Amino acid sequence: MILRRIEESSERYLGPLTDMALDLWPDSDYDELRNEFFEFLQSDKDKVYLYLADDLPVAFIHLCIRFDYVEGSVTSPVGYVEGIYVKPEYRRQGISKALLQKSEEWMKSKGCKQIGSDIEYDNHTSYQFHLGVGFKEANRIICFIKDLE
Repeated sequence: MILRRIEESSERYLGPLTDMALDLWPDSDYDELRNEFFEFLQSDKDKVYLYLADDLPVAFIHLCIRFDYVEGSVTSPVGYVEGIYVKPEYRRQGISKALLQKSEEWMKSKGCKQIGSDIEYDNHTSYQFHLGVGFKEANRIICFIKDLE
């Protein structure tokens, strides 16, 4: 039987956490991600939870508390899902939903009445996950950038 639990991340898991984050954001630099997550672990407005299977991290969620405007929100502060990832072999087992439920407890304790999130436009799997756990689409935007020469 596999022992499964959710716990707040710590420096002990910084390596495996960074590995999973790199899977989620493959265009990122490993050392930069590691440094960012180290800072998140020290922050009062960020929280990282891990899902452990037999003491091995197999999923994470990174949350933050935002005080600036969040698209579609009507309250402040707003909890925000900055990233959520489950290793492929552990997907479709309710792990993301369990991580989100744990996260909602923390966000409520910080005074949040709403939770926001965003996805890449073509990430259909994440879109279905968000709808499935109770999110409602707030808006669609397309961002542009132009280099100044």
